Amino acid sequence: MNRYHVFGAAFLVAIVAFLSFTVAVYEKAFTPAVHVTLETDSVGNQLTPGSDVKVRGVVVGEVRSVRTDGGLASLDLALQPDLIDQVPSNVTARLLPKTLFGERYVALQIPNQPAAPIQAGAVIGQDRSSSAVEISKVLDDLMPVLQAVQPQKLAGTLTALSQALDGRGKQLGEVLTQADSYLRQLAPSLPDLNADLASLSHVADTYSTAAPDFLHALADLTTTSRTLVDQRSQLDTLYSVVTTTSVDLDSFLRVNEANVIGLAGSAAPTLAVLAKYAPEYPCVLGQLADQLANADFTFGKGTDHPQMGKFTLTITASRGAYQPGVDTPKYLDTRGPQCYQKASSGNLFPQYPPGGPIKDGSTHPGTQDSAGQPATTHPASASVAGSSAEQQLLNLLEAPQLGLMPQQTPGWSALLIGPLLRGSEVTLK
Repeated sequence: MNRYHVFGAAFLVAIVAFLSFTVAVYEKAFTPAVHVTLETDSVGNQLTPGSDVKVRGVVVGEVRSVRTDGGLASLDLALQPDLIDQVPSNVTARLLPKTLFGERYVALQIPNQPAAPIQAGAVIGQDRSSSAVEISKVLDDLMPVLQAVQPQKLAGTLTALSQALDGRGKQLGEVLTQADSYLRQLAPSLPDLNADLASLSHVADTYSTAAPDFLHALADLTTTSRTLVDQRSQLDTLYSVVTTTSVDLDSFLRVNEANVIGLAGSAAPTLAVLAKYAPEYPCVLGQLADQLANADFTFGKGTDHPQMGKFTLTITASRGAYQPGVDTPKYLDTRGPQCYQKASSGNLFPQYPPGGPIKDGSTHPGTQDSAGQPATTHPASASVAGSSAEQQLLNLLEAPQLGLMPQQTPGWSALLIGPLLRGSEVTLK
């Protein structure tokens, strides 16, 4: 019995040894290799033991184990000893997928200036160049898309795209060449395009600010449109009337074309005169407007005097009989447009403007009395007539008759009583 026990134990040991040898052979424990360490970021966790290690597409080893430490991963790479001379010590690594849906592998990147061959125990860093970062970012951004796309639909789409492009490589190349040409021509205009886009943002902000007013204007426009619809019949009538009027006006202008042109030609001298004296119009109209207040005060606007009735004031100065050939107007005045200042309080009614009488070739009369005879003007009376001293004197004489204080008597009373006392004719109606 003891012998059979020994045979059984030996058989079990043989089985265990065979299985251990088989696992060791599978794990390439007896295969010579040069072990180096690759340190990567978290993307290294996506690799599994047995993943390939390639140099320019040629497999030079495999990943034996993956260890992680927080956000970093350390990979044990087993390189083939006979190919170790092709791997320099300053090599870097990229973790790339074999296909869109395939597993990743380690792609060793040979630098432009390779160093001595790598040795066992060396530490390889991840490729941090701009192109490697861009590829990694593209793959990271593409992964959520690939996870969201259904594989069978993507496969059908790729198959259809492959069939569509089959046999059209030359045409596709020409299209890409033309696109490259267009992009080269567009490249110098990119700064202007950027400036236009920046300006477009300001325009968009302006429109955004004005949007409430614009919407309000559109709302108001609906009211206008509704009004036009409601008044459609009246608009039709207006259009018909305007059409008839336009036809009549066209007929009138066609018939009177020569008359209208002749009228315009004959009116040219008159318009030239009006244009010549246009500079004095604002002055004249302004002084007329300023005299409204003086006229209201002179004729007692706003005062209440029941004993004073309506009156008509007429001041006449006879020029004598008209003498043909003597009094015929002759327009000899060449002073042009003038704006004369208002008369001062001491000279309310000047006989002539500062530049003298108008030179029209006519006879200018002197001062005459009520009988039409030339009057002799006393220097003292000429200086008193219409002055403030005469006004005060007349106010003192009128105040007892009107039952008012001297300062309350209306200003127009001096115009009535003053000429009367001086012998002029005043008519009350």
